[in-house]
Amino acid sequence: MDFVHLSLLRGVCQMPGYVADAKQFFRQQDLDVRVTIEPTAWVVPQKLLSGDVHFAVMPWTRVAAASAKGEPLVLVCGSGCEEAAIVLRRGVTQENVRKVAIPLRGGIKDLTARGLIDTLGWKDIEWVRQPSGDGAILALVGQGADAASMVEPYASMLEGLEIGKVLRRTGDLWPGAPGCSLATTADRIANQSSVVERMVKAFVQGACYVAEHPDESAEIASRHIGIAPRFIRAALAHCRPNVHALHNRTAMDAVLGLMTRMKYLERPPANYLDTTVLDAIFPFQKRRPI
Repeated sequence: MDFVHLSLLRGVCQMPGYVADAKQFFRQQDLDVRVTIEPTAWVVPQKLLSGDVHFAVMPWTRVAAASAKGEPLVLVCGSGCEEAAIVLRRGVTQENVRKVAIPLRGGIKDLTARGLIDTLGWKDIEWVRQPSGDGAILALVGQGADAASMVEPYASMLEGLEIGKVLRRTGDLWPGAPGCSLATTADRIANQSSVVERMVKAFVQGACYVAEHPDESAEIASRHIGIAPRFIRAALAHCRPNVHALHNRTAMDAVLGLMTRMKYLERPPANYLDTTVLDAIFPFQKRRPI
């Protein structure tokens, strides 16, 4: 049995990983997987590059940015899809928004907010930059911001608690855009192809289970995310994990274009995507949202 250290975050986009671990899909692939829930996405790239972790479900945009700097991170399977949302704080009208909370630059929450601002009619916005997604949510809850960008299930949680309402989602701007995705290193793909293949297979099995058993999957995810299952179940109505999201190249190119205009990318990313295993599992004619 091969040992694998897997980094996960908290969100709907991470659910295939939670479920694959809880239902022992990794073990069925002869993998001894240790899961670590990381405090924030920005710590993950260095952990992958150093070998401290072997795989991670992390923002695909951070993998692209790493690739543009010559760092050999590679996406191998989709997961999150259309995962971010702009939430307006209760009691504030859309026309009166002046402060918008966003996390560190370069992630899909930041990019969604930046991309949607023109469609929302907001001018002269003050960006309340926070070190993490949690910080952006707390800025809204604590009335330090009028709106905030966040991923699910937190947007559905704030709606369910009547603290805010969703104004726009990533899919309104970039239909089918991927979010957090399963990533590893180019070296691992080259030298441990069997491990990569089995990780992707188990991850896909986890995503299928989420689609087929949303209530149980929400219960499993609740233990990692730390909020009530009902909010996670509600979030699945808006953005279920989709292992095929990395095939939505039109949306990805649009996001990369924004990253380039905002100077988040030093140069175009290259060799940051390898869906060989995924494509063997799902030939083109059999791809469907998962």
